Amino acid sequence: MNTKALYKLNYGIYVVSSKKDDKFNAQIANTVFQITSEPPTIAVSINKNNLTHEFIEASGVFTASVLCQDTPISFIGQFGLNSGRDIDKFKGIDYEIGVTQAPIVLDNTVAYMEAKVIQHLDVGTHTIYIGEVVNAEVISEKICMTYEHYHLVKGGTTPKTAPSYISDKQEKGEIMTKYRCTICGYIYDPEMGDIESNMPPGTPFEKLPDNWQCPVCGARKDEFEIMED
Repeated sequence: MNTKALYKLNYGIYVVSSKKDDKFNAQIANTVFQITSEPPTIAVSINKNNLTHEFIEASGVFTASVLCQDTPISFIGQFGLNSGRDIDKFKGIDYEIGVTQAPIVLDNTVAYMEAKVIQHLDVGTHTIYIGEVVNAEVISEKICMTYEHYHLVKGGTTPKTAPSYISDKQEKGEIMTKYRCTICGYIYDPEMGDIESNMPPGTPFEKLPDNWQCPVCGARKDEFEIMED
């Protein structure tokens, strides 16, 4: 079974944000979808281990920013490969406070929606939150990023907490060794390469130039470690 077929499902890439008291957090998500049009409702799938899950549980609100196709991989890494328990994800980020009092990420954003949770569904590792849209705006006419584009063109990495994560052991065929940045957790996947640094798919880590740096945090090659199966 070639589980990469799941990459062909029509996902986007989003920043999902929420609040807890006076604190904010956000994460990358690819599972945001419309449920109904009248009233307008959307759903988002969030891993129970993520801090954003804790914040949505506490406040009952979330926002979803739709990212454009030319969003830098480093921006996605800031929200998707780091934990809000360790860093302030909003440092240096353009955002505003919405009608729900939750933050709305504006950088690299095509459109955004704010929602109040009206139902939720426990699906094991994740919770699906269904929210009634209370505010929404289109702020750019740029092309939206798809999950397929993120993987095939951007060379993006899927965190293990994502609904669409597929482990190496699920793949068939020759597996090239992946390396993890010990500073920020970014994973260099030779199969994907690093398009933004002109490293084409199929470039082994050992063949990267000595001055190559982590596209997320700028760490050196010697600050990467081999990922064990």
